[in-house]
Amino acid sequence: MRRTPFLLADGRELIHFDCDDAPPRETTDKRDLEPRGDAPDLRHDPLLDEWVSVAAHRLGRTFLPSPDDCPLCPSRPGYLTEIPSEDYEVVVFENRFPSFVGMPDGVGVNGIFAQHAAWGRCEVVCFTPDHEASFADLTPQRARLVIEAWADRTATLSATDGVEQVFVFENRGEAIGVTMRHPHGQIYAYPFVTPTTRVQLDSVERHLAETGRNLYDDIVAAEVVDGRRLVLESEHWVAFVPFAARWPVEMHLYPRRRVPDLAALDEAQRADLAGVYLELLRRGDAFFGIPLPYIAAWHQAPVRLRRELGALHLELFSVQRSADKLKFLAGSESAMGAFVNDREPEAIAARLREVADR
Repeated sequence: MRRTPFLLADGRELIHFDCDDAPPRETTDKRDLEPRGDAPDLRHDPLLDEWVSVAAHRLGRTFLPSPDDCPLCPSRPGYLTEIPSEDYEVVVFENRFPSFVGMPDGVGVNGIFAQHAAWGRCEVVCFTPDHEASFADLTPQRARLVIEAWADRTATLSATDGVEQVFVFENRGEAIGVTMRHPHGQIYAYPFVTPTTRVQLDSVERHLAETGRNLYDDIVAAEVVDGRRLVLESEHWVAFVPFAARWPVEMHLYPRRRVPDLAALDEAQRADLAGVYLELLRRGDAFFGIPLPYIAAWHQAPVRLRRELGALHLELFSVQRSADKLKFLAGSESAMGAFVNDREPEAIAARLREVADR
């Protein structure tokens, strides 16, 4: 893999990730861009003990551009995009409309309220120059290059001052809320450990105290023994629908050997992951026979706090509940966090196994 980093016209970093035999890439951004503004505001909710980024500048971000106006496509004569080169394989660059940016600069406290600049980093990962493609259309070789880029950025961002957790994810489909149709994902480097991770690690910690075992390991082992919710198994990975699935379509993917994050995957795990992940995405599209809107969320251990308890795993889920209907998060889910699923997890898994050869 070859990395080619350089700075865009407003000072943001862009990195090309290419196979070793790829041609050289353009590294000069010819646009006239204003310098980046100040970081958003990060505010603490004392009731929930959670941090909220207030990023008002994101109201002006690009919204569902046409293919001719897409800022994630390669540049071409007469139209300059976020990627100066006329072609690319995988590109990572700092988001022009970030929720987190910059370095630590202290915390202000006013009574029970605390706030500071929303330091951290937000990056965009472009999987392919093909505007009409999706991740599921990638070759295993290109998928492997994306995985290498994810691992590279996880390692680099985890070593960045002030970063406590790195989150790699993809939002696909307008039903999810995507504002850019070009196939891409994102990486957030948070200045805190996220609420979901804190809750999971609390459970892991209790389980360890009670049994002496890691809860993530026990969940994977239990799903393999039960078998009814298994979706697929490979030499290094296990995919299943969780016992208490919340979503109409939901899959979790774990490496058989627990690791804290993507950067910790060994060569064999990475090579195996490319094919397994592509297969899961293709089964998702076959579930209803339509391109499945989904969120693919890579859970990774925090950089420092309770890192030894964490476990890399993928949560892939969709709000699509039938070919022509969506699951909306209404009162119980949105206000109380209490989910109701109209589809049995065992039935979800059975369907995902059924479509394997389609």
